[in-house]
Amino acid sequence: MNQRRAWPKAVLFDLDDTLWPIAPVILEAEQILFAWLRQHAPRVAQQFTIESLRQARLELLARQPEFQLDLGALRRAGLVAAFEQAGEDAAKVELAMTEFFAARNAVIPYDDVLPGLLRLKGRVRIGSVTNGNADLQTIGLARHFDASVAAPTFGVAKPDPRIFLEACKLLGVAPHEAVYVGDDLLLDVQGAQRAGLRAVWMNRIGKVNDILDQQGKKISPDAEVGSLDGLLDWLKREHA
Repeated sequence: MNQRRAWPKAVLFDLDDTLWPIAPVILEAEQILFAWLRQHAPRVAQQFTIESLRQARLELLARQPEFQLDLGALRRAGLVAAFEQAGEDAAKVELAMTEFFAARNAVIPYDDVLPGLLRLKGRVRIGSVTNGNADLQTIGLARHFDASVAAPTFGVAKPDPRIFLEACKLLGVAPHEAVYVGDDLLLDVQGAQRAGLRAVWMNRIGKVNDILDQQGKKISPDAEVGSLDGLLDWLKREHA
């Protein structure tokens, strides 16, 4: 029988696709943005489609890979280029981005998220580490988190250990006292483990663990769960 260990002092979460599904939200946000363009920047909407704007962003990212750190900045730069090419007033881009970000943050957390966060609260400190542009304040979950670090503002993205260590520092815990929970085996699980945290793979859709690291080794999370209920079950089972 495995010896039970002390409860972690902190549990940190990835956001997109860990606490809510993001792909349908981005698709909807792009539809809303394009409808805004039709009304307020018609020359852009006539010259481009959602798909051609997406392709132009991918080409821009290939030329300037530093945009990977902030996909919101990439979208903004792509819009500026499109507005200039279409002869529209590029000063309107900020209004377009406001429209997009409002829709991008209209996420619907999985049913287990809020009850799970409430069950964790008071037992551990709760943090988040994200490479995305989710705004917990806008989403309405900020009050459940003691610290949040986002790559676009911090300037370093997962899997770099520094972003995980910054979150631990803000929470006042050592890396080995923290558990990180995320859906991406490379960015979340391996990234957190290399920073000295334990890592739980949030596998909500039953993916197969067939991702190999750069050394050709299979990534081994400390645990695999399908929900925050499963996370709490694991915490109670493994920790005294």
